[in-house]
Amino acid sequence: MFVESFLPSVCCMPCRPSATTQAALWGVVSEHFEVHGGARLTGEVEVVGAKNSVLKLMAAALLAEGTTTLTNCPEILDVPLMADVLRSLGCTVAIEGDTVRITTPTELNHRADSASMGKLRASVCVLGPLVGRCKRAVVALPGGDAIGSRPLDMHQNGLRKLGAHSEISHGCVVAEAERLQGTQIWLDFPSVGATENILTAAVLAEGSTVVDNAAREPEIVDLCTMLTQMGAKIEGAGTSTITVHGVDSLQPTTHRVIGDRIVGATWAFAAAITQGDIRVRGVDPHHLDLVLEKLRTAGAEVTVFDEPDEQGFRVTQRERPLAVDFVTLPYPGFATDLQPFAITLSAVAEGTSMITENLFEARFRFVEEMVRLGADARTDGHHAVVRGVAQLSSAPVWASDIRAGVGLVLAGLCADGVTEVWDVFHIDRGYPAFVENLRSLGADISRVTGDPQR
Repeated sequence: MFVESFLPSVCCMPCRPSATTQAALWGVVSEHFEVHGGARLTGEVEVVGAKNSVLKLMAAALLAEGTTTLTNCPEILDVPLMADVLRSLGCTVAIEGDTVRITTPTELNHRADSASMGKLRASVCVLGPLVGRCKRAVVALPGGDAIGSRPLDMHQNGLRKLGAHSEISHGCVVAEAERLQGTQIWLDFPSVGATENILTAAVLAEGSTVVDNAAREPEIVDLCTMLTQMGAKIEGAGTSTITVHGVDSLQPTTHRVIGDRIVGATWAFAAAITQGDIRVRGVDPHHLDLVLEKLRTAGAEVTVFDEPDEQGFRVTQRERPLAVDFVTLPYPGFATDLQPFAITLSAVAEGTSMITENLFEARFRFVEEMVRLGADARTDGHHAVVRGVAQLSSAPVWASDIRAGVGLVLAGLCADGVTEVWDVFHIDRGYPAFVENLRSLGADISRVTGDPQR
């Protein structure tokens, strides 16, 4: 049986670690945003490549010897963190603006146990490529946002179906296979991460693999597009059944990352929340059909632009938004990443909204911070009931994850006085030039260095 000893460092942190503690963990200085309320956001904003795609594409570069080039990459903290993970496996990674070049050697190190593994959830996506190419992998359990339990059972079960032995040992996922054989795999839940790891292992397996109840997110389609460019044979991307016909080897490629639909939706909500008028460029509006329809229901005017050289949309909210109910579901349902923005919108809407969270139970930690800002909100299990108020009130608040941090900033724009949002390094992990974009839209926001006064 294949078992390797590895004991990563463990940091047992309280429910609300101090800004100093978390900043030290991530290697950044303690900073916060000072957000002045009262802004109506207007103007244009450009969306770049998707965070939830680029990190998986970087990992997929492990499948082919040579140099793979990714363009339209977001300049966020998670990209250099993933680069560090790939370097620990023997790759050379160069980051120049929005271009990332990954040179993968003939012989890869199969142990992904660098310190960066503990800082982002997406680091686990190296598991499939390593098992596919090296037939063995030792991957440290990943870190990332504090949004609830995200077990790796389906990742491991998929690899076992393909013929690998896999277990959790000493804080790592340990996997090995003499050979990978195509098979039929049914996912109990359409997990994005499990779908990605199964696909990247199966592309180099013998025979054909059929994944039923596969994730359908646009980021899955983007990964399949790049793998196909590398020589993989994949059918059904974007549907619930994906078929992979294994090939002997893959070649490096050049690929443009799709626009970030979550960031695009963020600006759509920002317009509705602040009764603003924002045109968003660089994202496929059809990836956000449900989101834009929800905003129409809230009273917004939505215009969609869908030309090859001009993709995006415009959201205009002329009056106080109306209450709307939201239910998070896998794509094409309402994304769990957008739940904090739904709560912020509901907090300032006219009427009462119910938000149902079906994916990550800890996302409702965000509600505690919204209550500090004067939101009338209560949670009960998977449900939050929010009664809108005309105006929120400023207070110091703490971000527990990327989207929660942005949601608190948007709430601060609707509050009286100055709101301090702490632990903003989370936001830097997912939003390039966040402060600059907000200022260009008319927000009064500044980044301040220093520890909070408790």
